[in-house]
Amino acid sequence: MADPTTSSPFDLVILGAGSGGYACALRASQLGLTVALVEEDKIGGTCLHRGCIPTKALLHAAELADGARVAASHGVLTSFEGIDTAALHARKDKVVAQLHRGLTGLIGQAGIEVVSGRGRLVDTSTVEVEGEGGTTRLSGRTVVLATGSYARTIPGVELGPRVMTSDRAMDLAEIPQRVAVLGGGVIGVEFASMLRSFGAEVTVVEALDRIVAAEEPSISKHLTREFKKRGITTLTSTRVASVEADEHRAVVHLEGADPLEVDLVMVAVGRGPRSEGIGLEEAGVTLERGFVPTDERLRTDVEGVRAVGDLVPGLQLAHRGFAHGIFVAEDVAGLDPRPVDDVTIPKVTYCDPEIASVGLSTEAAKGAGHDVETVTYPLGGNGRSIIRGTTGSVTLVRAKDGPVLGVHMVGLGVSELISEAQLVVGWEAHPEDVATLVHAHPTQGEALGEAAMLAAGRPLHAHA
Repeated sequence: MADPTTSSPFDLVILGAGSGGYACALRASQLGLTVALVEEDKIGGTCLHRGCIPTKALLHAAELADGARVAASHGVLTSFEGIDTAALHARKDKVVAQLHRGLTGLIGQAGIEVVSGRGRLVDTSTVEVEGEGGTTRLSGRTVVLATGSYARTIPGVELGPRVMTSDRAMDLAEIPQRVAVLGGGVIGVEFASMLRSFGAEVTVVEALDRIVAAEEPSISKHLTREFKKRGITTLTSTRVASVEADEHRAVVHLEGADPLEVDLVMVAVGRGPRSEGIGLEEAGVTLERGFVPTDERLRTDVEGVRAVGDLVPGLQLAHRGFAHGIFVAEDVAGLDPRPVDDVTIPKVTYCDPEIASVGLSTEAAKGAGHDVETVTYPLGGNGRSIIRGTTGSVTLVRAKDGPVLGVHMVGLGVSELISEAQLVVGWEAHPEDVATLVHAHPTQGEALGEAAMLAAGRPLHAHA
C-alpha cells in the first residue's frame, strides 16, 4: 500500500470537532487562518449529539410533565396521561438535527477543511486520518487536541441491556418502572430528576457523603430534601459492591445496605478524557491520569501542540471548551487573549430544582486565604419564585469588605440568573456595587439583587 500523502501545512490542524474543536476552527477561520478539522463522528461532538442538547430537551419535557400534573392547582384544567417515548425522542432528535444543520452550514461557509475519519498524532506537526477513502496525512503549524471525553463506568460492572451510561439512557424505548442511578454528580441528578418526572421510581447511590458534592453543602442539603419530596431516594456514603443483570432486571449489591432490584441501572460516575489510541504518548505529549496537562495558554509540553476542552484537567463543560477553542485560535493568530479562568466559568445542573454557581465556594475561599462573609437570601421572599412554586436560595460569598468571590443558587429558574452572577464575580464587583442596581419586579433576578443588598448591610425583604 502506498504511503499516505501529506498535505500542505495548515495553520491549524484540529483533532476533534466537538465544542472546543469547532469553536477553535470557526474563530481561526474568522482571523484568516487555514484550518483542517478532523472528526470521526459528527460535527458538534458529545455536547450536541449525546450530552448538553439532547438531555436538556428531555429535561424540558420532564418539566412539562410535572407542570401538567400540578396545572389544576393553578386553575388550569388538564390531564396527564403518561409519556409517549416515540414523540419524546422525535422532538429531541429534531432539536439536535436543527442545530447540527446550522453548525455544519457555518463550518462550510467558513471554508474550513473537514476531514472525516479517525485521527492520530504522528508527530508534533502531523495528524494521520484513517477514513473510508483511505489514509490522509495533515500537516499543521499548530496541532490542537480536542478529542473530548467519554462516559466512565465502574470497574467490574458490565454494561448491557439493563445497565447503561447516559449515552444509551437518552434513547430508552420505554420508561422503566424502577431505576438505580449510580453516581450523585451532575449527570446522575439530572437523569434521576428526569426519570422521576417521567414516572420512574428512582434511587440515587453516591459514595460520597452528599450528592452534588462540588456545590455548597447547603445546596446539597436542599436538593436532597426536594428529591425526597418528589419521591427520589438518595443513598449517600454508599458504595456499589457488584451488579447482577440479565435481559429483564438488574440487582445492585451495596456495601452495608440492602440490595436494589431494579429494571434499569444507570452508571453516572463522571466522564474521562478521550486520549487513548490517538498517538499522544508516542508523540511525546505528557498524560496525567489520561488528561493532557497544559499551561495557562493551553500549550502542552510539546512545542506546537495545544489542548482544549475536556481533555484538559478542570471543569468538564461545553462552554469551557468553547472558551478554550476561541482562546487558542486568537493566541495562535497573535491577538494575546486573556487566559480562560475556571473560577469565572459558570456551572449549571438542570435537575428540579436547578443548581447554578460561579466562583469560589465558602470552603475554597477560606482555603485561598480570604476572610469570608457569606449571606443567603431565600427564594421564599421572592415574588416570582412564589408564583412559580419554587423554593431555594441565593448565596453570596464575599471577601470581608471586598468583592463577591462566589454566587451559589438553587431553585427553579436559577439557570437564567447565572449570567449576571458571572459578571458580578468576573468583574470583582462588591455587593455595595450590585445593591445599587435596580432589578425588574417581579423577577427572580431580584433575588440576586436582594442577596447583594443583604451582603451590603442594607436588606429590604430579609433580616440582616
